[in-house]
Amino acid sequence: MPNNKKKDGFIMQAGILAMAGIIVRIIGLLYNTPLVAIIGDEGNGYYNSAYYAYSIVLLISSYSIPSAVSKVIAQRLATKEYRNAHRIFLCAFLYVLVVGGIASLFVFFGAGFMVKMESAVLPLKILAPTIFFSGILGVLRGYFQAHKTMVQTSVSQIVEQLVNAAASIGMAYVLVQTVADQDASTRASYGAAGATIGTGAGVLAGLLFMLGVYVLNGKTLRRRIKRDSHKDESYRDILKMILMVVTPFILSTGIYNINNFMDNRIYQQIMMGVRGLDEAAVAADLSVVSKGTKISNIPIAFASAMSTALIPGISSDFVKGKLRGVREKVAKSVKVTMLISIPCAVGIGVLAKPVMMVIFPQPDSLEIASILLAGMSVSIVFYGLSTLTQGILQSIGRMKSPIINASAAVVLHGAVMVAMMLFLDERYSLYYYVFATVLYAFILCVLNQISVHRHLVYRQEFFRAFFLPVAASVIMGAAAYGIYQGVYYVSGINILSLSLAALLGALLYFVLVIRWRAVSEEELRGMPKGHMLLALARKLKILKTDEGKKKALSGSGRKKRKDRPKQKNARKDEAPKTQNTRNNENKKETVTTQTRRLYQDQIDEDDDDFWLDD
Repeated sequence: MPNNKKKDGFIMQAGILAMAGIIVRIIGLLYNTPLVAIIGDEGNGYYNSAYYAYSIVLLISSYSIPSAVSKVIAQRLATKEYRNAHRIFLCAFLYVLVVGGIASLFVFFGAGFMVKMESAVLPLKILAPTIFFSGILGVLRGYFQAHKTMVQTSVSQIVEQLVNAAASIGMAYVLVQTVADQDASTRASYGAAGATIGTGAGVLAGLLFMLGVYVLNGKTLRRRIKRDSHKDESYRDILKMILMVVTPFILSTGIYNINNFMDNRIYQQIMMGVRGLDEAAVAADLSVVSKGTKISNIPIAFASAMSTALIPGISSDFVKGKLRGVREKVAKSVKVTMLISIPCAVGIGVLAKPVMMVIFPQPDSLEIASILLAGMSVSIVFYGLSTLTQGILQSIGRMKSPIINASAAVVLHGAVMVAMMLFLDERYSLYYYVFATVLYAFILCVLNQISVHRHLVYRQEFFRAFFLPVAASVIMGAAAYGIYQGVYYVSGINILSLSLAALLGALLYFVLVIRWRAVSEEELRGMPKGHMLLALARKLKILKTDEGKKKALSGSGRKKRKDRPKQKNARKDEAPKTQNTRNNENKKETVTTQTRRLYQDQIDEDDDDFWLDD
């Protein structure tokens, strides 16, 4: 790969992917505002019920493919086995064509079994073909991620979401208008179906983009494969290996994410089957919960991106036996994730209602949605860390640990949720739902952290990675809340008050973590747009210079100057070299130079930039 320093900057690559993930989620929130206005809370409930059922099948069939393909191919690329890497890529394609096709057929014909609400069946059937195309898209994304470049994946995600947004709003409006003379539940169901058409259109757009990227990079890929001299692995062995690698990824990722589908299903079963609520009321309740989930998922995108970016780098270091490099990457990624997740959790918690007023302003559900979001904000930290540690465990080949940990968390939190909904006051059922979500994230976070510590003999620095971000976030949260209340009291404009509170709160947090040295100058420089953050810190005069380093540098300079005369005298005392000695040294130098040139030529041959890398 070209510019290896750039490629191995996994924090930078994670930042690129995280930025794309955040942009994607912001677009998702922005288009959800008009979408919910068109289909209503009931339609949004049907859409989310169908989407959760679709998601769990997608997770089992193809969602884990990018991470699995990335891990396996990265191991081959680490030893420059370009032909074998491409053969794995082709076998992965075959895998998703078969598995994705079967999964799509299962969802289409089994939609009535997967969702309890009849009005959610049509949206789920429309989502079925999307699973097939998502698998192909996942293989292409995983192939480029294995090369430690996240740009292609990031751009494709943004393209996918833009098309999704436009098509979802347009098709929801069209389908609602086609049944405008029918009852509210029918209109809500058709509106949800229109929104699912947008999901499929977005995946197709992302797939076409990645196919274009692959074709444009075809010359570079073929050149690498042509000059590769390693022994070819058989397709049969590769398919076996893919099954062995993909299956644990699928199990761990599927179990890790099954809680959303399971919680949704438990709520439907108990509220409709035991409590006797009608379908429309339950759909409206689930819509309220989904609003908070979508907002809290924005900062979790960074941890997800960090995990995706970590897998190729850690897999590569681990296969080479560079355990110190693995531990350094883990420590740095955990610290950066906490530096971002903790203030996001506090900010969303204290400004939950203003945020909800901007994105989901429906008056009937505004109050309860805001309270649920505030409670759900705690899970941002736990989900962030658990997502990251799951990727770490997968990277080092400890596939069983995430499966065992996620299974334990699913069983424990599910039992607690069922018990609370059956035996406690029915009026607080939505609060039990949110509590179970937070409990699941907490259990998984703790178990994964224990597993990482055990397998890597690794211990995370506590003071700068956890304590200082929490302290700075508490101060930031109090200041942001006060600023919002003050500006809103004077202006009465929610969006203005929220913007100022968020901006000034973020600036205060940045100042505090720099002044308290929660993040070093080197770590700041390694972050996405680190040079801009450094420039801002210096302009604000909050970056402390390490005086010890300055003294050490100046002392080493003086020492060198004192040693120079001795070196000069030492040269005078050296015995004169014979002609044979000079000839042997020249010959040795010539051979060394030729070897270096040959090695440099090989590096130059490998110096093939992928299209869109920059």
